[in-house]
Amino acid sequence: MDQRFFKMKIAEDLKQIILKAVETSGFKVDKEKIKLEHPSDINFGDYSTNIAMVLAKEDGKNPRELANEIIKNIGNSELIDKVEVAGTGFINFYLKPEVMIEEAETINYEVEFRNKLSEYGKNKTMVIDYSAPNIAKPFGIGHLRSTDIGQAIYNLYKILGWNCIGDNHIGDWGTQYGKLTAAIIRAKNGDKRFQIGDNFELEKMTIADLEKLYVTFHKEAEVDESLIDEGRDWFAKLENGDKEAREIWQKCIDISLLEFEKVYQMLGVHIDFIHGESFYEDMLPGIMKEIEGKGITKKSEGATIVELPEMPPAMLRKSNETTTYFTRDMATIKYRIENWNPDLIVYEVGVDQQLHFRQVFETAKLMGWWPKNGMIHVAHGLIRWPTGKFSTRKGDTIHLSDVIEKATEEAEKIAEKSSVNKDLTATEKGKMIKAVALGAIKFSDLAADPRKDVIFDWDKIMSLDGDSGPYLQYTYARCKSVLNKTAIREQKNIETLPEDVNEDEVALIREFYKFEEKIIEAAERFSPAVIAEYILGVARKYNEFYAKNRIIDQKEEVFRVFLTKTTASVIETGLDLLGIETVEKM
Repeated sequence: MDQRFFKMKIAEDLKQIILKAVETSGFKVDKEKIKLEHPSDINFGDYSTNIAMVLAKEDGKNPRELANEIIKNIGNSELIDKVEVAGTGFINFYLKPEVMIEEAETINYEVEFRNKLSEYGKNKTMVIDYSAPNIAKPFGIGHLRSTDIGQAIYNLYKILGWNCIGDNHIGDWGTQYGKLTAAIIRAKNGDKRFQIGDNFELEKMTIADLEKLYVTFHKEAEVDESLIDEGRDWFAKLENGDKEAREIWQKCIDISLLEFEKVYQMLGVHIDFIHGESFYEDMLPGIMKEIEGKGITKKSEGATIVELPEMPPAMLRKSNETTTYFTRDMATIKYRIENWNPDLIVYEVGVDQQLHFRQVFETAKLMGWWPKNGMIHVAHGLIRWPTGKFSTRKGDTIHLSDVIEKATEEAEKIAEKSSVNKDLTATEKGKMIKAVALGAIKFSDLAADPRKDVIFDWDKIMSLDGDSGPYLQYTYARCKSVLNKTAIREQKNIETLPEDVNEDEVALIREFYKFEEKIIEAAERFSPAVIAEYILGVARKYNEFYAKNRIIDQKEEVFRVFLTKTTASVIETGLDLLGIETVEKM
């Protein structure tokens, strides 16, 4: 999944220096073969490369001797403080202090930092498809991953200068809405199996009522199979423009969108466009004709399918002439390319849709509907019960509103026992509680590798200590408390490292320069977890430094305030990329 859309200046400059030294030593190598990593132990430098080992293996030489030969040819550099050979041939590079200080200073000037980052994606456009809930279903915890991860990926590419277009491809079309319509018609006609309340009025129904009807339909269909055919018939009517079917369907959409907007406002999520599957209805005849005209379809048992290499065929049209999810996704791609001309299209959709997107992408290639940087499926793992996946049909989903309510209760406890800034006003306390509650929920999701399943565990999600959103918010509040107490105020820059800098201070200063690189890595891997892990590491190092070193009224105050300011800047920007609010008092 990793893509290479960016080149970070420090790493690229260092690769160029290594390349020149390798060539001076009499070897030829492609610069892309020069891999850099950060040693886990800072005693082994800021960057390390195994290029000497790679070249030695190819030429049958001693890697350590070759590494020593290479470093002799590195010469003086504005970037490198010293170079050492370690182990069997690793070359370790230590950056000059002024390089790390300059990077930290840039972070502290937000406009300058963002302007620098924005150069990476200049004149490029990305369309990202995320969230995409289905109508008639309350926003559940299972919808959270696509929404949070998608918004964070949008934020990452935005800060890197891409023109980002978020498209919410809501599920508002398909056989399931025929089933829901069948349930609503039966409720309206007095079928006691589908009764909701004393008097049925669709206009007064909530999204929770619609979900109950959907769950009831599937339970009843287990004993009355004729209901399934009834649901299919109602979807066929919907596709054919039946007045009653359309009116019921539109009311369900209106009820659902009102609920979704409340959730997005609460989560601080803003998606640029909402284009449901039905939006592409008028395009479908033309899309089917165009795909059929390409000569890649055939008839199979009355249905129209697209045959694809090394995967099952995709169904373009069912035997009853209704369209499929696949058809509508092909129309979606055509629309996005014609209207937005993106360099990249990203789908943040669950891992259970992998085969579907393989089929969609392969067909798009065959049709010539392919952006310059391609299409990516960020296949996030599911949020599961310990016993299996959630199922709306069985009625065992967890509504996000319930999770937020419980998180709020836990955040209220934090407000009562917090040791930072106890002088909160009622308004400040209310804002802090809301920010901490949502931060806990979002961070527990975003800190996990998107590709892995997440087991829904109340205790883990609501943990407000350690590797959590509230821990980062607390660290930020601690930094702001220090900055508000010092007469120096927010120290944004310094001249150089103090001569007697201690190991806790060094550990911090040697983390800050990685921030730009981590933002790029997170974007290339489509993984907000990279940012989450990085800012947690910075917060831990700051809290270790804070526990051992006085800051105010010390001769080192200027430098230590600078470290505090930079820590605050990193956490604030990092949390902003993850869509999480900071709090200045906690």
